[in-house]
Amino acid sequence: MSTVVRRLLDLTVEEHTLTVPLVWSDPSDGRTIEVFARVVTRDGGDALPYLVFLQGGPGHEAPRPFHSSTAPAWLDEALAHYRVVMLDQRGTGLSSPVGDADLERGASAVAEHLTHLRADAIVRDCEAVRAHLGTTTWSVLGQSFGGFTTLSYLSTDAASLDDVFITGGLSTVTRSADEVYALCYDKMRIASEKYYRRFPEHRDTMRRLVDLADAGRITLPDGEVVSASRLRSVGSALGTNDGWQTVWSLLERDPGSNAFRYDLMHAMPFDGRNPLYYAFHESSYASGQATRWSAERTEPADFADDVTLFTGEHIRREWTETVPAFQPWREVALELAEHEWPSIYDAEAITASAATGAAAVYVNDVYVPMEFSLETAQLLPGVELWVTSEHEHNGLRSGPVLSRLIDLAHGRRIR
Repeated sequence: MSTVVRRLLDLTVEEHTLTVPLVWSDPSDGRTIEVFARVVTRDGGDALPYLVFLQGGPGHEAPRPFHSSTAPAWLDEALAHYRVVMLDQRGTGLSSPVGDADLERGASAVAEHLTHLRADAIVRDCEAVRAHLGTTTWSVLGQSFGGFTTLSYLSTDAASLDDVFITGGLSTVTRSADEVYALCYDKMRIASEKYYRRFPEHRDTMRRLVDLADAGRITLPDGEVVSASRLRSVGSALGTNDGWQTVWSLLERDPGSNAFRYDLMHAMPFDGRNPLYYAFHESSYASGQATRWSAERTEPADFADDVTLFTGEHIRREWTETVPAFQPWREVALELAEHEWPSIYDAEAITASAATGAAAVYVNDVYVPMEFSLETAQLLPGVELWVTSEHEHNGLRSGPVLSRLIDLAHGRRIR
Protein backbone atom coordinates (compact mmCIF):
# COMPACT_ATOMS: atom_id res chain seq x y z
CA MET A 1 0.00 0.00 0.00
CA SER A 2 1.08 3.59 -0.55
CA THR A 3 -0.01 7.07 0.51
CA VAL A 4 0.68 10.42 -1.15
CA VAL A 5 -0.37 13.78 0.34
CA ARG A 6 -1.15 16.80 -1.85
CA ARG A 7 -2.36 20.36 -1.27
CA LEU A 8 -5.06 21.87 -3.51
CA LEU A 9 -5.68 25.43 -2.29
CA ASP A 10 -7.55 24.98 1.03
CA LEU A 11 -7.82 21.21 0.64
CA THR A 12 -5.54 18.44 1.80
CA VAL A 13 -5.82 15.37 -0.40
CA GLU A 14 -4.40 12.06 0.76
CA GLU A 15 -4.10 9.49 -2.00
CA HIS A 16 -4.23 5.89 -0.82
CA THR A 17 -3.54 2.81 -2.94
CA LEU A 18 -4.25 -0.63 -1.47
CA THR A 19 -3.67 -4.07 -2.89
CA VAL A 20 -6.71 -6.29 -2.32
CA PRO A 21 -7.95 -9.70 -3.51
CA LEU A 22 -9.79 -9.77 -6.82
CA VAL A 23 -11.96 -12.56 -5.41
CA TRP A 24 -12.80 -11.68 -1.83
CA SER A 25 -14.86 -14.86 -1.39
CA ASP A 26 -11.91 -17.12 -2.23
CA PRO A 27 -8.59 -16.08 -0.65
CA SER A 28 -6.90 -19.07 -2.29
CA ASP A 29 -7.57 -17.56 -5.74
CA GLY A 30 -4.45 -15.45 -5.37
CA ARG A 31 -5.25 -12.74 -7.89
CA THR A 32 -5.07 -9.15 -6.69
CA ILE A 33 -6.04 -5.68 -7.87
CA GLU A 34 -5.28 -2.18 -6.66
CA VAL A 35 -7.94 0.03 -5.09
CA PHE A 36 -7.43 3.79 -5.05
CA ALA A 37 -9.11 6.33 -2.79
CA ARG A 38 -8.65 10.04 -2.12
CA VAL A 39 -9.34 11.45 1.34
CA VAL A 40 -10.28 15.12 0.99
CA THR A 41 -10.11 17.40 4.04
CA ARG A 42 -10.77 21.12 4.25
CA ASP A 43 -8.46 23.19 6.44
CA GLY A 44 -9.57 22.81 10.05
CA GLY A 45 -11.44 19.56 9.36
CA ASP A 46 -8.82 17.09 10.54
CA ALA A 47 -10.98 15.82 13.42
CA LEU A 48 -14.19 15.39 11.41
CA PRO A 49 -15.64 11.91 10.85
CA TYR A 50 -15.29 10.17 7.48
CA LEU A 51 -17.86 10.02 4.69
CA VAL A 52 -17.18 7.63 1.81
CA PHE A 53 -18.72 8.62 -1.53
CA LEU A 54 -19.93 5.83 -3.78
CA GLN A 55 -20.33 6.98 -7.38
CA GLY A 56 -23.07 6.05 -9.82
CA GLY A 57 -22.48 3.60 -12.63
CA PRO A 58 -21.65 0.78 -12.67
CA GLY A 59 -18.23 1.44 -14.08
CA HIS A 60 -17.68 5.11 -13.26
CA GLU A 61 -14.80 6.50 -11.23
CA ALA A 62 -15.18 9.03 -8.42
CA PRO A 63 -15.12 12.73 -9.34
CA ARG A 64 -11.93 14.69 -8.74
CA PRO A 65 -11.88 17.30 -5.94
CA PHE A 66 -10.87 20.28 -8.04
CA HIS A 67 -11.93 23.88 -7.40
CA SER A 68 -13.50 24.30 -10.83
CA SER A 69 -16.75 24.05 -12.75
CA THR A 70 -16.24 20.28 -12.94
CA ALA A 71 -16.06 19.83 -9.17
CA PRO A 72 -19.04 18.06 -7.60
CA ALA A 73 -21.44 20.69 -6.25
CA TRP A 74 -22.14 18.66 -3.12
CA LEU A 75 -18.51 18.51 -2.02
CA ASP A 76 -18.43 21.86 -0.21
CA GLU A 77 -21.43 20.86 1.90
CA ALA A 78 -19.92 17.46 2.64
CA LEU A 79 -16.58 18.97 3.70
CA ALA A 80 -18.35 21.15 6.25
CA HIS A 81 -19.30 17.97 8.13
CA TYR A 82 -16.88 15.26 7.05
CA ARG A 83 -13.56 14.20 5.68
CA VAL A 84 -14.66 12.85 2.31
CA VAL A 85 -13.30 9.58 0.93
CA MET A 86 -13.60 9.43 -2.85
CA LEU A 87 -13.23 5.80 -3.84
CA ASP A 88 -12.52 4.75 -7.40
CA GLN A 89 -14.64 1.59 -7.50
CA ARG A 90 -12.76 -1.50 -8.67
CA GLY A 91 -12.25 -1.52 -12.42
CA THR A 92 -12.50 2.28 -12.73
CA GLY A 93 -10.27 5.34 -12.44
CA LEU A 94 -7.03 4.37 -10.73
CA SER A 95 -8.43 1.14 -9.24
CA SER A 96 -7.05 -1.37 -11.76
CA PRO A 97 -9.21 0.11 -14.54
CA VAL A 98 -10.76 -2.17 -17.13
CA GLY A 99 -10.19 -1.17 -20.75
CA ASP A 100 -9.67 -2.37 -24.29
CA ALA A 101 -6.16 -3.59 -23.54
CA ASP A 102 -7.62 -6.28 -21.26
CA LEU A 103 -9.27 -7.94 -24.25
CA GLU A 104 -5.88 -9.37 -25.24
CA ARG A 105 -6.48 -11.95 -22.49
CA GLY A 106 -9.54 -13.29 -24.30
CA ALA A 107 -13.26 -12.62 -23.90
CA SER A 108 -13.95 -15.41 -21.42
CA ALA A 109 -11.13 -14.33 -19.13
CA VAL A 110 -12.32 -10.71 -19.19
CA ALA A 111 -15.94 -11.71 -18.59
CA GLU A 112 -14.89 -13.81 -15.61
CA HIS A 113 -12.85 -10.89 -14.25
CA LEU A 114 -15.84 -8.57 -14.53
CA THR A 115 -17.99 -10.91 -12.44
CA HIS A 116 -15.82 -9.87 -9.49
CA LEU A 117 -16.48 -6.13 -9.84
CA ARG A 118 -19.99 -6.04 -8.40
CA ALA A 119 -21.35 -4.08 -5.44
CA ASP A 120 -20.59 -6.81 -2.89
CA ALA A 121 -16.91 -6.74 -3.84
CA ILE A 122 -16.90 -2.92 -3.70
CA VAL A 123 -18.20 -3.21 -0.13
CA ARG A 124 -15.25 -5.44 0.75
CA ASP A 125 -12.92 -2.85 -0.78
CA CYS A 126 -14.60 -0.15 1.31
CA GLU A 127 -14.01 -2.18 4.43
CA ALA A 128 -10.33 -2.54 3.54
CA VAL A 129 -10.01 1.22 3.05
CA ARG A 130 -11.89 1.92 6.29
CA ALA A 131 -9.58 -0.37 8.24
CA HIS A 132 -6.56 1.20 6.55
CA LEU A 133 -7.71 4.65 7.68
CA GLY A 134 -8.05 3.38 11.22
CA THR A 135 -11.68 4.30 11.76
CA THR A 136 -14.20 1.95 13.35
CA THR A 137 -17.17 3.42 11.49
CA TRP A 138 -17.91 5.96 8.80
CA SER A 139 -20.89 7.35 6.93
CA VAL A 140 -21.67 6.73 3.27
CA LEU A 141 -23.12 8.81 0.44
CA GLY A 142 -24.40 6.63 -2.39
CA GLN A 143 -25.49 8.18 -5.69
CA SER A 144 -27.51 5.93 -8.02
CA PHE A 145 -25.48 2.69 -8.35
CA GLY A 146 -23.61 3.91 -5.27
CA GLY A 147 -26.93 3.61 -3.45
CA PHE A 148 -27.25 0.03 -4.69
CA THR A 149 -23.81 -0.61 -3.22
CA THR A 150 -24.91 0.99 0.04
CA LEU A 151 -27.81 -1.48 0.25
CA SER A 152 -25.32 -4.29 -0.28
CA TYR A 153 -23.22 -2.73 2.51
CA LEU A 154 -26.23 -2.82 4.82
CA SER A 155 -26.76 -6.47 3.89
CA THR A 156 -23.35 -7.55 5.17
CA ASP A 157 -21.48 -4.88 7.15
CA ALA A 158 -24.02 -2.47 8.61
CA ALA A 159 -22.05 -2.23 11.86
CA SER A 160 -19.40 -0.23 9.99
CA LEU A 161 -21.84 2.50 8.98
CA ASP A 162 -22.98 5.55 10.89
CA ASP A 163 -25.41 7.55 8.73
CA VAL A 164 -26.29 6.48 5.21
CA PHE A 165 -27.22 9.06 2.59
CA ILE A 166 -28.72 7.76 -0.64
CA THR A 167 -29.64 9.87 -3.67
CA GLY A 168 -31.57 8.27 -6.52
CA GLY A 169 -30.21 4.90 -5.43
CA LEU A 170 -32.86 3.05 -3.41
CA SER A 171 -32.83 0.06 -5.71
CA THR A 172 -35.30 -2.76 -5.53
CA VAL A 173 -33.88 -5.63 -3.48
CA THR A 174 -36.53 -8.21 -4.41
CA ARG A 175 -37.61 -7.61 -8.01
CA SER A 176 -36.01 -8.81 -11.23
CA ALA A 177 -34.16 -6.81 -13.85
CA ASP A 178 -37.09 -7.46 -16.20
CA GLU A 179 -39.48 -5.72 -13.82
CA VAL A 180 -37.14 -2.77 -13.45
CA TYR A 181 -36.55 -2.19 -17.15
CA ALA A 182 -40.24 -2.63 -17.99
CA LEU A 183 -41.11 0.12 -15.51
CA CYS A 184 -38.27 2.30 -16.81
CA TYR A 185 -39.89 2.12 -20.27
CA ASP A 186 -43.07 3.48 -18.70
CA LYS A 187 -41.05 6.32 -17.18
CA MET A 188 -39.42 7.08 -20.55
CA ARG A 189 -42.82 7.12 -22.25
CA ILE A 190 -43.96 9.79 -19.80
CA ALA A 191 -40.72 11.75 -20.24
CA SER A 192 -41.00 11.55 -24.04
CA GLU A 193 -44.57 12.81 -24.11
CA LYS A 194 -43.70 15.60 -21.69
CA TYR A 195 -40.87 16.68 -24.00
CA TYR A 196 -43.07 16.66 -27.11
CA ARG A 197 -45.77 18.67 -25.38
CA ARG A 198 -43.13 21.34 -24.92
CA PHE A 199 -41.57 20.96 -28.37
CA PRO A 200 -44.23 19.33 -30.58
CA GLU A 201 -42.34 20.09 -33.80
CA HIS A 202 -39.53 17.79 -32.68
CA ARG A 203 -41.70 14.70 -33.04
CA ASP A 204 -41.51 15.01 -36.82
CA THR A 205 -37.82 15.81 -36.48
CA MET A 206 -37.26 12.51 -34.67
CA ARG A 207 -39.19 10.62 -37.34
CA ARG A 208 -36.98 12.11 -40.05
CA LEU A 209 -33.84 11.34 -38.05
CA VAL A 210 -34.90 7.73 -37.49
CA ASP A 211 -35.51 7.40 -41.23
CA LEU A 212 -31.99 8.70 -41.84
CA ALA A 213 -30.59 6.26 -39.29
CA ASP A 214 -32.46 3.33 -40.82
CA ALA A 215 -30.99 4.30 -44.20
CA GLY A 216 -27.47 4.37 -42.71
CA ARG A 217 -27.11 8.09 -43.37
CA ILE A 218 -25.97 9.29 -39.94
CA THR A 219 -22.27 8.67 -39.35
CA LEU A 220 -20.41 9.87 -36.26
CA PRO A 221 -16.86 11.27 -36.28
CA ASP A 222 -15.59 7.94 -34.91
CA GLY A 223 -17.07 6.08 -37.88
CA GLU A 224 -20.18 4.69 -36.17
CA VAL A 225 -23.14 4.38 -38.49
CA VAL A 226 -25.85 5.28 -36.03
CA SER A 227 -28.74 2.85 -35.66
CA ALA A 228 -32.24 3.99 -34.77
CA SER A 229 -31.95 2.41 -31.32
CA ARG A 230 -28.74 4.32 -30.62
CA LEU A 231 -30.34 7.55 -31.80
CA ARG A 232 -33.32 7.08 -29.51
CA SER A 233 -31.04 6.51 -26.52
CA VAL A 234 -30.36 10.26 -26.37
CA GLY A 235 -33.57 10.30 -24.34
CA SER A 236 -31.47 9.21 -21.39
CA ALA A 237 -30.65 12.90 -20.97
CA LEU A 238 -34.30 13.56 -20.07
CA GLY A 239 -33.60 11.87 -16.73
CA THR A 240 -31.39 14.76 -15.61
CA ASN A 241 -32.29 18.23 -14.38
CA ASP A 242 -31.31 20.09 -17.55
CA GLY A 243 -31.20 17.17 -19.95
CA TRP A 244 -34.06 18.47 -22.06
CA GLN A 245 -31.67 21.20 -23.19
CA THR A 246 -29.32 18.54 -24.56
CA VAL A 247 -32.12 16.95 -26.58
CA TRP A 248 -33.54 20.29 -27.71
CA SER A 249 -30.21 21.66 -28.92
CA LEU A 250 -29.48 18.40 -30.77
CA LEU A 251 -32.84 18.27 -32.55
CA GLU A 252 -32.55 21.92 -33.57
CA ARG A 253 -29.42 21.20 -35.61
CA ASP A 254 -29.02 20.30 -39.26
CA PRO A 255 -28.39 16.52 -39.24
CA GLY A 256 -25.81 16.99 -41.98
CA SER A 257 -23.71 19.38 -39.94
CA ASN A 258 -20.55 18.62 -38.00
CA ALA A 259 -22.17 20.12 -34.92
CA PHE A 260 -25.03 17.59 -35.04
CA ARG A 261 -22.67 14.64 -35.50
CA TYR A 262 -20.42 15.65 -32.60
CA ASP A 263 -23.31 16.60 -30.33
CA LEU A 264 -25.05 13.29 -31.02
CA MET A 265 -21.88 11.39 -30.22
CA HIS A 266 -21.69 13.09 -26.81
CA ALA A 267 -25.43 12.92 -26.10
CA MET A 268 -25.70 9.13 -26.17
CA PRO A 269 -25.24 7.65 -22.69
CA PHE A 270 -22.96 4.73 -23.58
CA ASP A 271 -19.62 5.33 -25.30
CA GLY A 272 -16.17 3.93 -25.83
CA ARG A 273 -14.55 5.88 -23.01
CA ASN A 274 -16.19 3.53 -20.56
CA PRO A 275 -17.03 0.18 -22.17
CA LEU A 276 -17.55 -1.28 -18.69
CA TYR A 277 -20.68 0.84 -18.28
CA TYR A 278 -22.17 -0.82 -21.36
CA ALA A 279 -20.93 -4.39 -21.01
CA PHE A 280 -21.60 -4.56 -17.28
CA HIS A 281 -24.68 -2.36 -17.03
CA GLU A 282 -27.57 -4.77 -16.61
CA SER A 283 -25.72 -6.71 -13.91
CA SER A 284 -26.45 -3.84 -11.52
CA TYR A 285 -30.09 -4.95 -11.41
CA ALA A 286 -29.39 -8.70 -11.36
CA SER A 287 -29.77 -10.44 -8.02
CA GLY A 288 -30.09 -14.18 -8.35
CA GLN A 289 -30.65 -14.39 -12.11
CA ALA A 290 -29.15 -13.90 -15.55
CA THR A 291 -30.22 -10.74 -17.40
CA ARG A 292 -30.23 -12.09 -20.99
CA TRP A 293 -30.57 -8.59 -22.49
CA SER A 294 -33.42 -7.67 -20.20
CA ALA A 295 -34.01 -4.17 -21.58
CA GLU A 296 -34.25 -5.55 -25.10
CA ARG A 297 -36.66 -8.34 -24.13
CA THR A 298 -38.99 -6.12 -22.12
CA GLU A 299 -39.46 -3.39 -24.73
CA PRO A 300 -43.21 -2.64 -24.95
CA ALA A 301 -45.00 -2.90 -28.30
CA ASP A 302 -45.64 0.82 -28.52
CA PHE A 303 -41.90 1.53 -28.37
CA ALA A 304 -41.45 -0.72 -31.39
CA ASP A 305 -44.32 1.00 -33.19
CA ASP A 306 -43.62 4.63 -32.28
CA VAL A 307 -40.03 5.46 -33.17
CA THR A 308 -40.31 8.92 -31.59
CA LEU A 309 -40.42 7.48 -28.07
CA PHE A 310 -37.04 7.96 -26.44
CA THR A 311 -35.25 5.26 -24.47
CA GLY A 312 -33.07 5.69 -21.39
CA GLU A 313 -30.53 3.31 -19.87
CA HIS A 314 -31.82 0.52 -22.09
CA ILE A 315 -28.90 -1.25 -23.72
CA ARG A 316 -29.19 -3.29 -26.92
CA ARG A 317 -27.39 -6.38 -28.11
CA GLU A 318 -27.19 -5.00 -31.67
CA TRP A 319 -24.79 -2.31 -30.46
CA THR A 320 -22.09 -4.98 -30.19
CA GLU A 321 -22.29 -5.09 -33.99
CA THR A 322 -23.00 -1.46 -34.90
CA VAL A 323 -20.90 0.55 -32.43
CA PRO A 324 -17.17 0.40 -33.22
CA ALA A 325 -16.20 0.93 -29.58
CA PHE A 326 -18.36 -2.02 -28.45
CA GLN A 327 -17.53 -4.45 -31.24
CA PRO A 328 -14.38 -5.72 -29.47
CA TRP A 329 -16.52 -6.28 -26.34
CA ARG A 330 -19.18 -8.34 -28.11
CA GLU A 331 -18.19 -11.74 -26.75
CA VAL A 332 -17.69 -10.34 -23.24
CA ALA A 333 -21.13 -8.73 -23.28
CA LEU A 334 -22.76 -11.90 -24.61
CA GLU A 335 -21.17 -14.02 -21.88
CA LEU A 336 -22.15 -11.62 -19.12
CA ALA A 337 -25.74 -11.56 -20.36
CA GLU A 338 -25.92 -15.32 -19.74
CA HIS A 339 -24.11 -15.26 -16.40
CA GLU A 340 -26.20 -16.40 -13.43
CA TRP A 341 -25.53 -13.60 -10.99
CA PRO A 342 -25.72 -14.49 -7.29
CA SER A 343 -28.07 -12.64 -4.96
CA ILE A 344 -26.53 -9.43 -3.72
CA TYR A 345 -29.04 -8.15 -1.15
CA ASP A 346 -30.45 -9.53 2.10
CA ALA A 347 -33.77 -7.82 2.86
CA GLU A 348 -33.89 -9.22 6.40
CA ALA A 349 -30.38 -7.99 7.15
CA ILE A 350 -31.19 -4.55 5.73
CA THR A 351 -34.19 -4.31 8.03
CA ALA A 352 -32.18 -5.57 11.00
CA SER A 353 -29.42 -3.04 10.33
CA ALA A 354 -31.42 -0.28 12.06
CA ALA A 355 -29.71 2.11 9.64
CA THR A 356 -30.05 5.84 10.17
CA GLY A 357 -29.63 8.66 7.68
CA ALA A 358 -31.69 10.07 4.82
CA ALA A 359 -32.54 9.26 1.22
CA ALA A 360 -33.74 11.31 -1.73
CA VAL A 361 -36.26 9.60 -4.00
CA TYR A 362 -37.04 11.44 -7.23
CA VAL A 363 -40.66 11.23 -8.36
CA ASN A 364 -39.79 11.31 -12.07
CA ASP A 365 -36.67 9.13 -11.91
CA VAL A 366 -36.36 7.30 -15.25
CA TYR A 367 -33.44 5.12 -14.09
CA VAL A 368 -34.37 4.04 -10.55
CA PRO A 369 -38.18 3.96 -10.44
CA MET A 370 -39.81 5.66 -7.47
CA GLU A 371 -42.31 2.83 -6.98
CA PHE A 372 -39.60 0.28 -6.25
CA SER A 373 -37.58 2.78 -4.21
CA LEU A 374 -40.53 3.27 -1.89
CA GLU A 375 -40.78 -0.50 -1.42
CA THR A 376 -37.14 -0.62 -0.35
CA ALA A 377 -37.61 2.40 1.92
CA GLN A 378 -40.01 0.30 3.99
CA LEU A 379 -37.02 -1.80 5.03
CA LEU A 380 -35.25 1.30 6.40
CA PRO A 381 -37.57 3.02 8.91
CA GLY A 382 -34.63 4.85 10.49
CA VAL A 383 -33.66 6.48 7.19
CA GLU A 384 -35.59 9.69 6.66
CA LEU A 385 -37.20 9.88 3.23
CA TRP A 386 -37.38 12.94 0.99
CA VAL A 387 -39.64 12.26 -1.99
CA THR A 388 -39.34 15.17 -4.40
CA SER A 389 -40.13 16.32 -7.92
CA GLU A 390 -37.79 19.31 -7.58
CA HIS A 391 -34.92 17.34 -9.06
CA GLU A 392 -34.26 14.54 -11.50
CA HIS A 393 -31.87 11.63 -11.05
CA ASN A 394 -28.76 13.83 -10.97
CA GLY A 395 -30.13 16.12 -8.26
CA LEU A 396 -27.08 15.55 -6.04
CA ARG A 397 -24.99 17.58 -8.49
CA SER A 398 -27.18 20.62 -7.89
CA GLY A 399 -25.75 21.18 -4.40
CA PRO A 400 -28.74 21.62 -2.05
CA VAL A 401 -29.75 17.94 -2.05
CA LEU A 402 -27.03 16.81 0.34
CA SER A 403 -27.62 19.68 2.78
CA ARG A 404 -31.32 18.74 2.83
CA LEU A 405 -30.49 15.13 3.62
CA ILE A 406 -28.02 16.03 6.35
CA ASP A 407 -30.63 18.24 7.99
CA LEU A 408 -33.20 15.46 7.79
CA ALA A 409 -30.83 12.88 9.25
CA HIS A 410 -29.91 15.17 12.12
CA GLY A 411 -33.49 16.13 12.89
CA ARG A 412 -33.20 19.76 11.92
CA ARG A 413 -36.37 21.48 10.83
CA ILE A 414 -36.82 21.81 7.07
CA ARG A 415 -38.69 24.89 5.91
